[in-house]
Amino acid sequence: MDKSSALEYINQMFPTEASLSGVEPLMQKIHSEIRRVDAGILTAVRQQSNSGTKAKEDLAAATRAVEELMYKIREIKSKAEQSETMVQEICRDIKKLDFAKKHVTTTITALHRLTMLVSAVEQLQVMASKRQYKEAAAQLEAVNQLCSHFEAYRDIPKITELREKFKNIKQILKSHVFSDFSSLGTGKETEETNLLQHLSDACLVVDALEPSVREELVNNFCSRELTSYEQIFEGAELAKLDKTERRYAWIKRRIRTNEEIWKIFPASWHVPYRLCIQFCKKTRKQLEDILDNLKEKPDVGALLLALQRTLEFEDELAEKFGGGTRSREIGNEIEEIGTGQNSSQSVSDIRKKYERKLAAHQGSGTEEHDGNKDLSVPGAGFNFRGIISSCFEPHLTVYVELEEKTLMENLEKLVQEETWDIEEGSQNNVLSSSMQLFLIIKRSLKRCSALTKNQTLFNLFKVFQRILKAYATKLFARLPRGGTGIVAAATGMDGQIKTSDRDERVICYIVNSAEYCHKTSGELAESVSKIIDSQLVDGADMSEVQDEFSAVITKALVTLVHGLETKFDAEMAAMTRVPWGTLESVGDQSEYVNGINMILTSSIPVLGSLLSPIYFQFFLDKLASSLGPRFYVNIFKCKHISETGAQQMLLDTQAVKTILLDIPALGRQTSGAASYSKFVSREMSKAEALLKVILSPVDSVADTYRALLPEGTPMEFQRILELKGLKKTDHQSILDDFNKHGPGITQPSVVTSVVPAAPSAPAAAAAIPNPVSMGLIASREDVLTRAAALGRGAATTGFKRFLALTEAAKDRKDGPFRKLFNA
Repeated sequence: MDKSSALEYINQMFPTEASLSGVEPLMQKIHSEIRRVDAGILTAVRQQSNSGTKAKEDLAAATRAVEELMYKIREIKSKAEQSETMVQEICRDIKKLDFAKKHVTTTITALHRLTMLVSAVEQLQVMASKRQYKEAAAQLEAVNQLCSHFEAYRDIPKITELREKFKNIKQILKSHVFSDFSSLGTGKETEETNLLQHLSDACLVVDALEPSVREELVNNFCSRELTSYEQIFEGAELAKLDKTERRYAWIKRRIRTNEEIWKIFPASWHVPYRLCIQFCKKTRKQLEDILDNLKEKPDVGALLLALQRTLEFEDELAEKFGGGTRSREIGNEIEEIGTGQNSSQSVSDIRKKYERKLAAHQGSGTEEHDGNKDLSVPGAGFNFRGIISSCFEPHLTVYVELEEKTLMENLEKLVQEETWDIEEGSQNNVLSSSMQLFLIIKRSLKRCSALTKNQTLFNLFKVFQRILKAYATKLFARLPRGGTGIVAAATGMDGQIKTSDRDERVICYIVNSAEYCHKTSGELAESVSKIIDSQLVDGADMSEVQDEFSAVITKALVTLVHGLETKFDAEMAAMTRVPWGTLESVGDQSEYVNGINMILTSSIPVLGSLLSPIYFQFFLDKLASSLGPRFYVNIFKCKHISETGAQQMLLDTQAVKTILLDIPALGRQTSGAASYSKFVSREMSKAEALLKVILSPVDSVADTYRALLPEGTPMEFQRILELKGLKKTDHQSILDDFNKHGPGITQPSVVTSVVPAAPSAPAAAAAIPNPVSMGLIASREDVLTRAAALGRGAATTGFKRFLALTEAAKDRKDGPFRKLFNA
């Protein structure tokens, strides 16, 4: 305890002067505690001294015990060595006797087996000379087993002599067997009744010999059987493509005739199977020579007939011998084309699809072992399908050319016979030529896939692509076109497209047909990829064809819009002929508005019933993006617009806007009505803003123009002054004031393309403050207040609506539909 702690303790114990009376009792208590602690320390020291002496005694006792233990261990080890020496002396003589017994036993056994081997070899020699095949086969097995016991004695002269003698006997047996089998098939089997049994016994001998002997015998037999085949069908008379069927008839007749005779061969030899393999290889070689030596292109009928008979023969062999199963169900895949079933595959279908791909991949990796499959047993992997028919593949170009010619003729016939109309009650509104074309393509694909699934099928797939592109061109050509030539240019109709009600229906049918072809061509590519060879799957793609039909759809819808625009020409012209400057009062909507309403009322319900929602929505957007700006521009074509005329035109503008907003309901397709309504409101609000500028007083027209039409130009503003009927002398002062304050809040105009895009963000005119811009911003509220009395809350709502539509357009511009059709 340090000094400060002691002082704190004392002050704590004696905080007051009165508490000092307790010092004596405390001192006595402390002295008593000191005495107690000293006594404890003394006791601990005495105990430590006594324990040290006891530890020394214990250590000495342990040392003595260890010495005694070491002495006993040395004594036990000495006795163990003595015992081992005694045992070795006892067993020395026993080990010698044991080795002697083992050597004697081995010698006796070897001599006994040698005697048996010598006797067996002599007996086998006698059997071989007498051609006793049945007995010789059993004896061969015995000699082979005996010889295996003498593998370790190969260097002993006697053993070497016996092995050489045995080898010579096997050679004699082989020559006898081959000699006897040479008479098979010569007619002797009918004369000598025991010949077949004799040859059956000879087969036992062959099985007892090396496997190479059996292979050589079977190969010689098959070659001898096919010698007559080669002689017959290499002649000029039968070495023709149209005689191919007779080749297969020959081998089937040969197998059927000799079926009983060939039963002499053990079933494990698979002689008919091996014979058919050699026959297929020889036939393939001869057919290749025939096809290569043709001076002209082969006749398609004869070529396909030969290929068909070859495929049938290969199927029979595969079914008979169980080798090579079909990896795909071709018919089911082709039947799915045009049914829409490919779009919703079950889990099991997908699993089977990838299992087929895996099997095809593994199969392609083992093709290099085909040479070894000749020796395999039936069903072990050798595939008869394609072993002969594959030689036709390089020569099937004429077949593909014929198919292309036929398809093209059918296409021309379908287009010529097309009525460009749909029968009543039809649900898909697709031209019959589209469905008929795919039915013809499906039949062509079935024919080809039954013949080959390799390069020829891929070439035919390319033909399908060309046919479908040609059909897309036919659909494209059927669309109405604008006027051309001198007369059209002189009448102002150059490039304009006129469409009747029938033309509009035909355009809708073309859109639906192109959509059907787009979808079905994808299904066609998917079906072909499932049945074609795995190495050609990547080329089975219809994306270019689908792009062609997408272009037809886009062009058709744009043509439909242009046709309606042409119908509006008369109404737009009628609008400019109205005496807007002399109107005395505001009445109902004008006649040209009624004309626009009649045009849309007659066309939209038909279009809505024929077009799918996505294409109808595209049509509406394009129509709004065309009619809105056109109406805006048409206002400038009027000569003079009085205040009453501007109010009447503003009423007409609201009526046109209402007509456009009612189009989705008129077409009975309201799925995209909300976005379309925003788009129409944005486009028509420009015309409303323009008319409100015309209605504004002369002293505030410039400020109102900058507020409501911030993207306007000085030239456009000057034209507005002309529409208001101001004198030329008054123009200059107003224009100077307009130019002095600048064009206002600049903003790029709305870009109109195939699909209206969103406007760009406003440019920050006030990014660098200046007195002019600051004054403009400060005075805007005053301008809006003065313009508020102009027609239905004009300026304030117009400006706020513009900003709201700008934000809404940002949400519309990146939609998937616009990405698809934005040109």
